[in-house]
Amino acid sequence: QVRLAESGGGLVQAGGSLRLSCAASGRTSSIHAMAWFRQAPGKERQFVATIDWNDTNRYYADSVKGRFTIPPDNVKKMVYLQMNSLNSEDTAVYYCAAGPIVTDWQSKYDFWGQGTQVTVSS
Repeated sequence: QVRLAESGGGLVQAGGSLRLSCAASGRTSSIHAMAWFRQAPGKERQFVATIDWNDTNRYYADSVKGRFTIPPDNVKKMVYLQMNSLNSEDTAVYYCAAGPIVTDWQSKYDFWGQGTQVTVSS
């Protein structure tokens, strides 16, 4: 079993930055990819970014490309989501996920965190 714990959410003004953290614990040897998803009020959960532990593959949703990055820390078994140039459309609950492959498919991720709220005020 793998446990994921997100942190770093909060309230930020439009144009500002925020960094989310996700710590993985437990049987982390069973996972090879980490990802971030988000769910805005009244909307379905959507893919944000994903990366493998070796940092050989990174993918971003078009809506965040150029503004967000997903640096990993393989030693600490953590992954971050650095969010810059935030706007109101980025307001959502952000979830960390872990799985065997790098993909934007939610169903391929076996483990999920509880989520952390990010609110961008205009």
